[in-house]
Amino acid sequence: MSERHELPKTYDPHATEDALYKFWEDSGFFHAEVDHTKKPFTIVIPPPNVTGQLHMGHAFDETLQDILIRTKRMQGYNALWMPGTDHAGIATQIKVEESLREKGETRFDYGRERFVDLCWQWKDRYGSRILNQLRKLGSSCDWDRLRFTMDEGCSRAVKEVFVNLYNKKLIYKGHRIVNWCPRCNTALSDAEVEYEEQKGHLWHIKYPIENSDEYLVIATTRPETMMGDSGVAVHPDDERYQHLVGKNCILPLMNRPIPIFADDYVEREFGTGCVKVTPCHDPNDFAMAERHGLEHIFVIDAEGKITEDGGKYCGMTREEAREAVVHDLEEQGYLVKVEDYNHNVGTCHRCHTTVEPLASTQWFVKMGPLAEPAIDVVRKGDIKFVPERFSKTYMNWMENVHDWCISRQLWWGHRIPAYYCEDCGHMMVSKDDVHVCEKCGSTHIKQDEDVLDTWFSSALWPFSTLGWPDKTPELEYFYPTDVLVTGYDIIFFWVARMIFSGMEHMGEKPFSTVFLHGLIRDNLGRKMSKSLGNGVDPIEIIDKYGADALRFTLVTGIGPGNDARFYTERVEANRNFANKIWNASRFVLMNLTVDDAALPEELTLEDRWILTRYNELIQAVTENIDKYELGIAADKLYSFIWDDFCDWFIELCKIRLNDKENMKQNENAQRVLVHVLSGTMQLLHPFMPFITETVWQALPHEGPSIMVSRWPAFDQSKVFEQEARDMEQIMEIIRAIRNRRAEMNVPPSKKAELFIVSERPMFSGADLYFKRLAYASEVVVLNDAPENASSMVSVVTPAAKVYMPLSDLVDVEKELQRLNKEKDNVMAQIARIEGKLSNQGFISKAPEAVVAAERQRLEGYKEHLSKLEESIHNLK
Repeated sequence: MSERHELPKTYDPHATEDALYKFWEDSGFFHAEVDHTKKPFTIVIPPPNVTGQLHMGHAFDETLQDILIRTKRMQGYNALWMPGTDHAGIATQIKVEESLREKGETRFDYGRERFVDLCWQWKDRYGSRILNQLRKLGSSCDWDRLRFTMDEGCSRAVKEVFVNLYNKKLIYKGHRIVNWCPRCNTALSDAEVEYEEQKGHLWHIKYPIENSDEYLVIATTRPETMMGDSGVAVHPDDERYQHLVGKNCILPLMNRPIPIFADDYVEREFGTGCVKVTPCHDPNDFAMAERHGLEHIFVIDAEGKITEDGGKYCGMTREEAREAVVHDLEEQGYLVKVEDYNHNVGTCHRCHTTVEPLASTQWFVKMGPLAEPAIDVVRKGDIKFVPERFSKTYMNWMENVHDWCISRQLWWGHRIPAYYCEDCGHMMVSKDDVHVCEKCGSTHIKQDEDVLDTWFSSALWPFSTLGWPDKTPELEYFYPTDVLVTGYDIIFFWVARMIFSGMEHMGEKPFSTVFLHGLIRDNLGRKMSKSLGNGVDPIEIIDKYGADALRFTLVTGIGPGNDARFYTERVEANRNFANKIWNASRFVLMNLTVDDAALPEELTLEDRWILTRYNELIQAVTENIDKYELGIAADKLYSFIWDDFCDWFIELCKIRLNDKENMKQNENAQRVLVHVLSGTMQLLHPFMPFITETVWQALPHEGPSIMVSRWPAFDQSKVFEQEARDMEQIMEIIRAIRNRRAEMNVPPSKKAELFIVSERPMFSGADLYFKRLAYASEVVVLNDAPENASSMVSVVTPAAKVYMPLSDLVDVEKELQRLNKEKDNVMAQIARIEGKLSNQGFISKAPEAVVAAERQRLEGYKEHLSKLEESIHNLK
């Protein structure tokens, strides 16, 4: 038996949480080593940004993971929760650049090498902040295995993957249309573009036919790009324009001839059936230009400004150019009409700037061959999505995936391992730094300036963190991991890329289950954001209410994959739940004289009931957690602890605990209380780790910590179905009596004789329950109604009918006087409000909300009057 600790009078999470976490970490309970005698269970943490701070989304995500890992650890698995942080290329570089801007400097003042050093310094200064915040939440990560996406091992894995894919011709450098963010000044992948519906216009513009009086009318949403037009496309079967195919039209404002050609891409029914083709600023136009050999003309640069090829509009922003171009088109007679038009516009998911499609030379991953096995592994059910509906989202994206643009025009990140000879132009891709040209022998070598998309290294996370490309014991034992817990919003960014990376580089799935959760929104249902100022800091909540209250709030009442609203009032309620647990535990401890939790052989009816409910709870909670129904499991734990254990079983046990003459029954009650309380704390531990550890340490227990104790096992021999039903029927009668007494305003101190009419045997010998909990003075069990039943108060349940002498409950004359007085007051209120509502002056002048409130009050008084009249009738 391990040493027990006393519980202070009041629960103070601040007095225990940090000390308990240090105890767990110092004891090595979070650490997992390769152990072939145990079955592994592995989760890799979605690495938070190294510059980030804990927000409510992180708190939700880590709470779900911690519940799973703590449960599996207690169930005997060799549980590894791999922690780490992400270098977060753009996000970190922006932070460091902002700090330089405050000093009037830019990264170019420092040069690449010194700027990257500043980023590392920033990482060292702020990188541990979010990790310490995860500790405050209670996250039981294996901190001995902490990884960083740019640490030596992960960087080596990135180079290995890049070179392997390049050698397989699955990575290539190409000139293509990419999504470009003018503010972040870098290319973006398709997954980094968010589309939002914006109000815009459709401008209809005349394009005159060369050497003719004819003209084409072309509708466009982007007149500012027309200076880069190099052709006009029509559908080959469109009879309206067949006579013009092969001719030229004159580009308005630029006075440049451009060809008219036919292409199947054009939709005859949209607009006028003519499409202006701007190859450098639209992916579909780029494809048509490739097919028809059209000229590529850049008119918008990387900063979103018009280039020299834009003529007089050079130097203008996109918005300024649009206004000027439309003005000139109208002035020169080219503008036919303008229509309002709502359309989806791509924006940068980081800064929400409108994305510019730009033709650019970038590095790409060829996705077709990589997508096939990643589709098959989900289609065959080897990887399951929870909820299952998200597998359709995943499949739809993977089946229509485009090549992934992986190069970014940044300095912070994994630099692309491609090297160029400055003398002969030869390109070399290598895992090792290149100093000599393999073709001409020159030593004038320059590495590619770009870095890789942050998600490139994150995609390797499940195996790079375990030592890949080396065949480490950890990789062979812990891979594939078991479950990935993450938000549904990064299925494309991360989940899909981890799956195809695992299949390609490991030949095996990276995890068996993808457990997806929704977003935590504010109390109005809005996404939490800095711009709205509606974010809630989890650390502030923890400081005020404790980590357990926050954790329990985040997980209750939420189904997998669904968004949830955050209410501080719910955290308060769960702090009250923690207080309820604390007070119940202190009561048990104050009455404790036994030193172990071994169940007695002799069990009372209430013992058999609580043990049945407790074993049902073990079975249900274990099953719910296995199905990732964590919110349902939490609700069942709450209900059992608050209702069954605290409100009923403890009260029932007080009968025996107060009986000092029968110490055997007294001790039997203690043993059942300790057995159930200790086991319930173990079931609750993954959800509320701090308070459960504190309570468990104070109870008789074996072992150093609740977190390495054995998960409670369902015991069929401790399920007593008939006795549990009998006890439930007794409880139902007690509830009915209490409710009736409450309706009659009878205080608990007023005892009444009970006549229970039933043929059920369990009521014989149940008089102590009724005396303690239904305030009975005497209990008589009968087969038939008592003689004077008509003058008694009665309650009915499916199991029995109970009679109570009215005179035992109230002084009839006094109660009638009180009720009639209250009735007079209520009738006066009704008359007053009815008079008000019949006054047309009040109705016409008072605000609608005030009138509605008065009507609502009137209905309330009428309902109260009805109940009073019923009570008076019953008393008479």
